[in-house]
Amino acid sequence: MSFQPNPGDELIINGTAYVVGRHPAAPGLAYAQAGRQGIVYQLNAKNGAPHEAKALKVFFPKFRIPAMVYQSEHMEAYGDIPGLQVCKRDVLTPERNGSLIAEQPDLLYAVLMPWVHGMTWFDCLTDQRQLEASDSLALARALAGIGSAMEQKGLAHCDLSAPNVMLPFFSEVELPQGTSAVELVDVEQMYSTKMDRPDALLAGSPGYAAHRTVHSGLWSAYADRFAGAIIIGEMLGWSDRVVVDKAWGESYFDQHEMQTPCERYFILRKSLESRWGSKVVELFSRAWDSQDLSSCPTFGEWLVVLNAVTEQEIPVETIEPEPAATETIESAAVGSFSSEAASTLAAPAPLRDEQAALLNQAALEQGERGVTDKLFRQARDLEQQNKPAAALEVYRSLYHFVEDGSPLHVEVSAAITGLEEQLNPKAPEQPEKSKAWYRSKTFIVTTAAAVVLLAAGIPAVNILADQSNQRQIETAKQEEAAKAAKAAEEKLVAEQEAAQKLLTEKQRQEAEQQAKQQALAAQKQQEEQKKQQALTAQQVKYEAYLAQKEQNKQAAAKLAKQKAYDQQAKYEKYLALKKEQEARAAQEEVARKAAAEAEQKQQESMRARNKENVLQLISLYNKAYASQEGGSAAKAKSFAKRFRALYDSNPSYYRSVGEVGYRASSIYNFLGDANFRLPKI
Repeated sequence: MSFQPNPGDELIINGTAYVVGRHPAAPGLAYAQAGRQGIVYQLNAKNGAPHEAKALKVFFPKFRIPAMVYQSEHMEAYGDIPGLQVCKRDVLTPERNGSLIAEQPDLLYAVLMPWVHGMTWFDCLTDQRQLEASDSLALARALAGIGSAMEQKGLAHCDLSAPNVMLPFFSEVELPQGTSAVELVDVEQMYSTKMDRPDALLAGSPGYAAHRTVHSGLWSAYADRFAGAIIIGEMLGWSDRVVVDKAWGESYFDQHEMQTPCERYFILRKSLESRWGSKVVELFSRAWDSQDLSSCPTFGEWLVVLNAVTEQEIPVETIEPEPAATETIESAAVGSFSSEAASTLAAPAPLRDEQAALLNQAALEQGERGVTDKLFRQARDLEQQNKPAAALEVYRSLYHFVEDGSPLHVEVSAAITGLEEQLNPKAPEQPEKSKAWYRSKTFIVTTAAAVVLLAAGIPAVNILADQSNQRQIETAKQEEAAKAAKAAEEKLVAEQEAAQKLLTEKQRQEAEQQAKQQALAAQKQQEEQKKQQALTAQQVKYEAYLAQKEQNKQAAAKLAKQKAYDQQAKYEKYLALKKEQEARAAQEEVARKAAAEAEQKQQESMRARNKENVLQLISLYNKAYASQEGGSAAKAKSFAKRFRALYDSNPSYYRSVGEVGYRASSIYNFLGDANFRLPKI
């Protein structure tokens, strides 16, 4: 790129005179920031205030698209949305800016827009700067508000990431009242139903792209939901030192960890739940477990939940990690999975396959809270499908997860009791058998009376035939027979009552014995279930360990493959550069007469490159110094090595520029002695 302005150079754009700004860290260089599509230079109006500065974005040749004019005309209407002030832009065209483009061809279709003051969210992450809880909430609310306003108009940024989120909230320049705490930049990929699909789509930035869509281009109304949820989670978690210290680097998550049950996810999830409440965790988990972008929570949902957090609920002190916090978080998912699997394996054989599929899916998809909800729904579904045995086993698994005395605990207990009664109904009581007809009182009395009458009839005939004086004797005999019959009846009744008492006592003893046997059987069954659950838990933990080991192996393989791809890309880039150099050499051979002019241009290009490298050297030194001050020796050493490699490419020139030679001397001392402290220059 031949456009290499110096600080103080004057540019006249659309009738307004601008001066190229000076870099705050290197006054001899222009204030510029490089991005994926081009370089942004700061322009200050001669008679304007500092907050009225403009940004001139000069695109690389690949991204100089004429349709940028049409796109910017549509973006103009969105410039009034808080957080989208960069949409107020002018495109430099041959019709309006022909003379300027003739002098600087690289300015063709360059964009002039407001300069956004303040650091980026990327700077906040890499500096590992912990935020106050109130600042975290303010930033998260601002980002959610911007996303909600964009969604209502059918817009999406389509490349939402830490470098593209600016934070005027921390600006050192005094800004006008009402300035948004968060601003979005690099909006050239913005989605709108009124805009044409870009020719080259970005696949999302590492650490913020869902792994299910990272290999395909993002350009839809849902493109920002997943990345927005990750950044909001980072902003809320950045008030917790545990989360800050656990960050991967340029983002909190490593790209290979996205949407996997990794350690960083459980640390951030636990921090969000303890500091900001369950509703925030539910939204974050929905995004993390989502199968597609449309199933992620909307920014409107985030805004409602974050606005519901009152000032009294904002945490004041940083939560200190418990000694075993990491171990607890790592085993959270495994523990919930183990309990479910234990109950599944303890179920009857015909039910195990069906329950195992349901319970394992629930344990792998969600954490402990999600498991209880999912198990409860599955049990209800099994009841509606008229599968009481399967539903009972799922309820028993859920019983160990819920808190004693909670409404869910009472409901689950009632469901278990009802299903047990349904599956094991009590035997109906047998009615008392009717007494034998020959043992009834009526029969005995009637028989005794008949015997008396029969015994009385025979003496009466004899008395009539013989003598009447025998009647008194026979009457006495009749009275004795009646007494004997009555005694026999009373004896029979007494024997019957004794037999009835004996039968009742025997039945009572049998009932008690049966109850004892059932209690012993139930106790034995519970003990067997506990043993089985303990064995299953151990087995599940071992299987989870093997799965994690396999996952780590696959991750290493993916990393190696990615490195190979990166090396191939670098090699192809080298070939393209070599081909370009060869073409340039051929052109120089043809244009021998212009050799002097070409040599002069080459020298100017070399000086410009050296100036740019000086800016890069200063930036690398500052990063190494900041990393050392932040306690990250590995990062500091990495930046120092990059500084040394770039400095060694032309040490004679760089040594003569400002304090670069002093910085190089400090870098060499640091690389030679790990205990050497880099001075702040």
